[in-house]
Amino acid sequence: MPNGYLTTHVLDTARGVPAGGLTVTLYRIAGNEPQRLSQMVTNADGRTNSPILPQSDFVPGTYELVFEAGAYLEATNTPPEDPRFLDIIPIRFGISDPDSHYHVPLLLSPFGYSTYRGS
Repeated sequence: MPNGYLTTHVLDTARGVPAGGLTVTLYRIAGNEPQRLSQMVTNADGRTNSPILPQSDFVPGTYELVFEAGAYLEATNTPPEDPRFLDIIPIRFGISDPDSHYHVPLLLSPFGYSTYRGS
């Protein structure tokens, strides 16, 4: 069994706080139809309560995290736009080492975002 797992968290850089209450969905990308693996909501620390891809399901491949930023921005009373500049944020990435911890965070503001492979 692999020792690797995947975690994520979201920081609201415009407000300087963790982004709690943001829905994140994980897909495995293989062929024409992405396979939904899990969906979680970030806690008050901006993290999911458990790995979004645990060791038991961890295999190398291509994945996509989809962050529902627009709904989060609405819930935090960020001044509305019609339509919002950012709504759904997909981040597609590869996992090559079955024994590593992959951490893919999202740094979010109403008009931009960034990510990186964290630890």
